[in-house]
Amino acid sequence: MIPVCRIEDLPEGESVRIEIDDVTPAIAVFRAEGGYYAVDDTCSHQDASLSDGWVEGCFVECPLHAALFDLRTGAPTCLPARRPVRTHEVSVLDGMIHVRPAVREEAVA
Repeated sequence: MIPVCRIEDLPEGESVRIEIDDVTPAIAVFRAEGGYYAVDDTCSHQDASLSDGWVEGCFVECPLHAALFDLRTGAPTCLPARRPVRTHEVSVLDGMIHVRPAVREEAVA
């Protein structure tokens, strides 16, 4: 698990971007609808940071072309995005938000 921030440092409807290393994609962590969610930070439609997007309910709107993603599943709910973004496990321990990055799937030849 990777520590992100204290719960009081992530207000409702806001997000924080974390970078783990040079090979792991950045992750956006959101506080929405009283819960905590983490998805890959890059929109699946085009290279835009979802942590810079707008949160409404359990959805984030990409700031570039307004693709909307469900924070619970990573699924896009409208065009132009067609592919989901990967979700990651989030937990809160002693007032600290932690993320367990999902395992990257290897491409099948």
